[in-house]
Amino acid sequence: MKPALGKGLEALLPKNTGPESNEMDLERITAAADQPRKRFEENGIKELSASIKAKGILQPLIVTPNGDGSFKLIAGERRLRAARMAGLKKVPVIIRKSADQDRLETALVENIQREDLNPMEIARGLEHLQGFGLTQEALAERLSMDRASIGHYLRILKLPEETKALVAEGKLSLGHAKVLLSVERPSEIDSLAARAIKEGLSVRALERLVKETAAQGTGRNKAKAIKAVDPNIKDLEDKLLTSLGTKVRIKHGAAGRGKMEIEYYSLDQLQGILDRML
Repeated sequence: MKPALGKGLEALLPKNTGPESNEMDLERITAAADQPRKRFEENGIKELSASIKAKGILQPLIVTPNGDGSFKLIAGERRLRAARMAGLKKVPVIIRKSADQDRLETALVENIQREDLNPMEIARGLEHLQGFGLTQEALAERLSMDRASIGHYLRILKLPEETKALVAEGKLSLGHAKVLLSVERPSEIDSLAARAIKEGLSVRALERLVKETAAQGTGRNKAKAIKAVDPNIKDLEDKLLTSLGTKVRIKHGAAGRGKMEIEYYSLDQLQGILDRML
């Protein structure tokens, strides 16, 4: 399920500090390299192009100046591609001055609201925004997403590349990806992912398969067994991750004893974690 966003697109758009233009030469507009959406359905673009030929572009593209007379696209890449396919020379635009962070946030919100992004695209977009120094809590507030959802998306970036590609292609859902994160060995993750697709397994069916495969890892193969994580422990780890903004491991023993490990990567981050805890 796509995360619901409380804020509209306009709520995250930077205030307009430049002039607005009704039309602009198409050749002056370039798509942003860090646009979160990477996959575009060819048939969908063709249908939109046909609609544009018949009715024109109903919603303006949003662009920001590059400083050299050209403009970078903030929102509307499907419309941009379809307009080019339709052979248009000019398109309606709204010009806004926008920092890279604001532009990426806007693109994420627009595409998530339209349900145009797959889980991997959302995850990579969130990861990119973290590069601006935003914590998971800050991301949740700015994008009006649940903090747990932010954590889930970022965690799937740890999957093996082969499995991440399957998620990006829409062959596996976010739910499938979350289940596969409970498997320790990358080769086993890829194997289970392929089997889930081949057999058309639901998320629940994949959960059962992971547990069954882990239970079979006894005797000689015990060391190679898939490590199925207690879902309650994993849920606690996820909640701590979103609360503290860093990875937390809980090692719970059979006798009810255990330990908790909290990762940090700088003294500043450690201080921030301690501030939250105390």
